[in-house]
Amino acid sequence: MLLDLHTHSIKSDDGRAKVENYCQWIRSKKLPIDGFVLTEHRQFDFESDYSALARDNGIVILKGAEVETEYGHVLVFGVTEALYKEFDFTAIGLPLAKVLAAAEAHGAVAAPCHPGRPRVGMFAHTDELGVPEGVKIVEIYNGGSRDNEDQIAIDNAEKLGYRGIGGSDSHIVSHIGRCATRFVHDIASEQELIAALKAGEFEAVNLKHSA
Repeated sequence: MLLDLHTHSIKSDDGRAKVENYCQWIRSKKLPIDGFVLTEHRQFDFESDYSALARDNGIVILKGAEVETEYGHVLVFGVTEALYKEFDFTAIGLPLAKVLAAAEAHGAVAAPCHPGRPRVGMFAHTDELGVPEGVKIVEIYNGGSRDNEDQIAIDNAEKLGYRGIGGSDSHIVSHIGRCATRFVHDIASEQELIAALKAGEFEAVNLKHSA
């Protein structure tokens, strides 16, 4: 099963895609992905219910978040109301250690995204701040990566023993599905996504040339 683990809708400050348009694009272009996770910037969207849209389109639609730390941006999967109260999702420069610890305590998963990117990627800060403790998964394929950003992520993940995920980081409809994560078992809920990520039953996939 292929899920795009990093997407943004109009709920994000710089997102220009409606969720229903993502579904239409996936179907019309016959993209190989089975679903996607909406990781809106500096927030978790508790209010939107995409279950009917997902059912009508035969597409899995899950929700996560993208927060900002001193090490760069981090995807958070498995956000609950209790986790949301642990730190300020809207803040810029959150302590990565606090995000990782809170996610772990609440059964969630936090994964630095586009870590090979200057300024907003984790590996841009490890020389100055050191290699953070507690990271287990990083995004090694990002649909918006340029130059050698993905390769930096891949090389460092391999060196440090991190598992890799993939996501398009789409902000417009036509960019969804550029990268994804393949799972061994079907995923139909955030809880199943977390279980699969914690079990290591996944691999990152680069679909940029076929999407």
